[in-house]
Amino acid sequence: MSPAIRPLEAAADLARVADFWRAAPDYWLLAEGECDAQARARAFFEDAPPGCDPALSQRLGLFLGGRLSGVAELSFGYPEPGDAYLGLMVLGPWAQGAGHGRTFLAEVGRRARAAGARTLFLAVLERNPRGRTFWEREGFRPTGVGRADPLGGRIERLAKAL
Repeated sequence: MSPAIRPLEAAADLARVADFWRAAPDYWLLAEGECDAQARARAFFEDAPPGCDPALSQRLGLFLGGRLSGVAELSFGYPEPGDAYLGLMVLGPWAQGAGHGRTFLAEVGRRARAAGARTLFLAVLERNPRGRTFWEREGFRPTGVGRADPLGGRIERLAKAL
């Protein structure tokens, strides 16, 4: 089944995103130890990296057979003006392992390039080796910038030239 990727809007898609987090809480359980699906859905539409205007961020959904099966948030101007930042990209377990992540990331990259970005940044949790393997396989490399995460691990910034 081929995925469809489209922008998500809070007014039309908030409940759909909350349902996604109910069915796929793994990332938030790993990152924060809990997943309040409704709060995570609201944050998905409201959050942005420091200094970025959330209204200019792109929130995307990957759909398989009409089911929201992945979400991504792409912001612009972080860490530097002209950069793009992938604040979040998560696929539901039912969508993993079939090439949908690569397809979704290619669309994110296309949108970042169309907005004039030359580099795409993201952060990866140290305790998410599967995620890190994916990002590195897709061409992301460590930047040397990192910080402690709330649960005692580390978060490292990766980057990829577009």
